[in-house]
Amino acid sequence: MLRTRQGWPCSRALLFLLLLLSLCVPDVRAIDLNIDDEQSIKDAASTAAYGMMTHYHGNETGQIPGKLPDTWWEGGAMFMTLIQYWYFTGDTTYNDEVSVGMQWQSGDGDYMPTNWSTYLGNDDQVFWGLAAMTAAELQYPEVDDGYSWLSLAQGVFNTQVDRWDSSTCDGGLRWQIYAYEAGYDMKNTISNGGLFQLSARLARYTNNDTYADWAEKIFDWAASTPLINNSTWNVADSTNIEDDCTSQGNNQWSYNYGTILSGAAYMYAYTNGTAKTKWQNAVNGLVNVTLDTFFPAKYDYVMSEICEPNEVCNNNEILFKGLTSAWLAFASVLVPSTSSQILPKLQSSAEAAAEACTGNSNNTCGVRWYTRTWDGWSGLEEQMSALSVFSSNLITTKDSTPVTSTTGGNSTSNPASGTNDKNAQGQTSPAVTTGDRAGAGVLTAVFALGWLGMMIWLVI
Repeated sequence: MLRTRQGWPCSRALLFLLLLLSLCVPDVRAIDLNIDDEQSIKDAASTAAYGMMTHYHGNETGQIPGKLPDTWWEGGAMFMTLIQYWYFTGDTTYNDEVSVGMQWQSGDGDYMPTNWSTYLGNDDQVFWGLAAMTAAELQYPEVDDGYSWLSLAQGVFNTQVDRWDSSTCDGGLRWQIYAYEAGYDMKNTISNGGLFQLSARLARYTNNDTYADWAEKIFDWAASTPLINNSTWNVADSTNIEDDCTSQGNNQWSYNYGTILSGAAYMYAYTNGTAKTKWQNAVNGLVNVTLDTFFPAKYDYVMSEICEPNEVCNNNEILFKGLTSAWLAFASVLVPSTSSQILPKLQSSAEAAAEACTGNSNNTCGVRWYTRTWDGWSGLEEQMSALSVFSSNLITTKDSTPVTSTTGGNSTSNPASGTNDKNAQGQTSPAVTTGDRAGAGVLTAVFALGWLGMMIWLVI
């Protein structure tokens, strides 16, 4: 028998070497997910939720409840995801964080907290309103000494419809609330789509046609611009008031499709007669394009964003898949005819996501699910999207139809919520003239020369 220098048989040396390697190589086991087993899906969701909450510090001493580093809107998205997680799994582990954070950031009952309101966009605010609406529809526990979930959603609605801007492009919400913010001249899909979805959900929950009228108004306006093409069902990202909303930023993002699809599904569930046909057509068209675009055959129908192949997604964009997963799941319940299209795509995506959650020896999830292995990315957003697609696959395990005020919903209504918040009204901007630009240029030059002179004086 051959031996090593130390006199060991080669077979023993090989075994010893393999043992050493096993101690050095990290454990790369994926999340164990059986898509046909309810408990397996719940366990996968629990693992992803735990990973997500390791990035949240708002429950620590000296930190701000509900606030995430470098972003405000993502807190609303995170709490919405956790409410859905609680609803599908029954796990109350994170309920205190959700309740405290959502009340802490509620402002004057409309999610315009003074600490952040001076730089918020309409899309930022509406995500918190959608989180509150989710809490009302899924019967999430109310906070005894706080605002009701329904009233918070109504507060967001009231402040946003007051900003409806008919002075440009015959209507629409601007992206930003205040004139000094970059993007104030844009009207984008997620701001208008978010308000459309919120209006449709309020209409269904309260059975109040005022909300339905606004939902229809927003959708019809968007369909009169490049934002929504109601024949091809292309959904653009944005348009600009400087050319009377004739141009389009045609970046394709899943959450733009998802928010419009969700609103149309709620309107379908709310309306009857010819109106129902209108919304059925919208749902069908949007489902087809959404699934074709974001669940491509080349990735075995696993969900992906356009930024993923080149690894250029920012934190916001990493979230989009998770948001859209949940909206698709509930659309499959509100419009049952779509379930046979939607559910297999959510299942294939969840299976791939579970295989890709192998990072850092602790099931850290990455951005790209279709690789079915960890891509080296990690963060709160990666965990949130994986959590959402896992939870969404529990949609068939119970009657998941969102409740209304007449089918079990007991969140207190306050139709006037937010109407007295002057800070939430935003401001309009006078037209910028050539003289304004010239004056600004002169002031800039004077300031620059003054600063340069001061620096020279300090050096001397």
